[in-house]
Amino acid sequence: MRTTKPTDQAHVIAFLGEPATYGVDKVERFETHGNLVFLAGADAYKIKRAVSLPYMDFSTLEKRKQACAREVEVNRRLAPDLYLGAIAIARTASGSLTLGGSGEVVEWAVHMRRFDQSALLSNLAAAQAIGPDLARAVADAVLESHRSATPAAARAGGARQMGSLARSLSEAFARLKAFDGGKAGRFARAVERQLARAAAILDERAHKGCLRRCHGDLHLGNIVLWEGRPVLFDAIEFDEALATVDPLYDLAFLLMDLDRHRQRGAANIVLNRYLWCNNDELTLRGLAALPLFLGCRAGIRAMVTADRAAQQSHDGAHEACKSATQYLRAALAYLQPAAPRLVAVGGVSGTGKTTLAAALAPGLGAAPGAVHLRSDLERKRLFAVAETTRLPASSYTPQASAQVYATLLDKAQAVLSAGQSVIADAVYAAPEERAAIEAVAATLGVAFQGFWLSAAEGTLLRRVEQRRGDASDATGEVVRRQLTENVGPIAPTWVRLEAGGSAEEVQRQAAAVLVDGSSIEKT
Repeated sequence: MRTTKPTDQAHVIAFLGEPATYGVDKVERFETHGNLVFLAGADAYKIKRAVSLPYMDFSTLEKRKQACAREVEVNRRLAPDLYLGAIAIARTASGSLTLGGSGEVVEWAVHMRRFDQSALLSNLAAAQAIGPDLARAVADAVLESHRSATPAAARAGGARQMGSLARSLSEAFARLKAFDGGKAGRFARAVERQLARAAAILDERAHKGCLRRCHGDLHLGNIVLWEGRPVLFDAIEFDEALATVDPLYDLAFLLMDLDRHRQRGAANIVLNRYLWCNNDELTLRGLAALPLFLGCRAGIRAMVTADRAAQQSHDGAHEACKSATQYLRAALAYLQPAAPRLVAVGGVSGTGKTTLAAALAPGLGAAPGAVHLRSDLERKRLFAVAETTRLPASSYTPQASAQVYATLLDKAQAVLSAGQSVIADAVYAAPEERAAIEAVAATLGVAFQGFWLSAAEGTLLRRVEQRRGDASDATGEVVRRQLTENVGPIAPTWVRLEAGGSAEEVQRQAAAVLVDGSSIEKT
């Protein structure tokens, strides 16, 4: 790593760390490998470290000026309320420093509105406080950022772009003292295998215009709850190539970071919400690149953390090296995903199909878990309404239902073919519907497990009547009609579960079946 001497910015750092500079009682300071941030009153000021790394060069004042201006320009698209502008730090005729004003410019800073650090998603995740509603809101914010991002012409094939990045990471691991050669070599081999597996879909997505000028650094520390909604900030400003990527690669940073914060459930919700709202077959097939994307994102964190270790004192360097090694270990795990499987959950309305499917999804297959396909959501998509908009009875014709079930089959096949597990929940009242979803697994050669849920009529009626804000349109009348229908024989590949008790107990029994298939008698 090349860097200017620490004293080159020492006077500016001391000036920005002094409460008198802002007329406040206290200044808080945060550091990353590329920035120093000073929080004072209602404001925040961020300067670029005078460093030169293989992927980031802030070594001269002019480069730092350009980076500050570009950071404001890029991030005002996503966080207009947070970015106030780039501001000069100047030396006056008397030799003192000042924010703005005339004099010799000695440094540049990004001026931002200060926000509560507890509102950062990284801190919320550390407190295990990212619930389903927030996870869905984050997915919506990310998808909107991708939809509004500037499309970019593919300068090279998608596989070539990812290959160049992967090789850069492998070279970095070889030069960094934080990593042993064995892990670095394993990473290089694993990433090449995943790159070969995903090359065709990467090139197809690039050819069809999927590349966009994305955020580029979408980890939890760069998302904040601002006025009640998640806001993305601190997008990459120093390298357009690093930020001009496949949107799924952008999303993968967030999914990886959630997973590393032990928030696999939230990561699974984010992925599923993103996929459903996007509703794009090319994106479903793009999941074939997700192990590669997750592995590279974890690899990037390993590299950056190792570079940060080189800037710290002995104790800090030791902890940073330990963290970097953990990220590299995670990268290797993502690059060796579990085999996909298909799980189907059936039963009349009110049996808790969606609750069970959502609970099982994070633990199925490759990170961050299974794609959850839900007939209620696909029906809302079919009729182009919001998920909680109640549809009329005319939307539940045999023809419409057949189309919904056909969509479930098509999506399941696309996702499984991409290597990601699927859990599909629908009533599956007809034997041919159950046989059709099972046939998808047989055709693709993946493991299948079905669950058939049942409960007493009174329990079912009470549950559907208590629903609020859900995609299901089922009523008590619907439940009574479903109970009169003859579902025919339940195949041995489907396990009957009594779902009248707690959701946790049903989940425990289903999870036990998925582990060894012997905990509950099959019918």
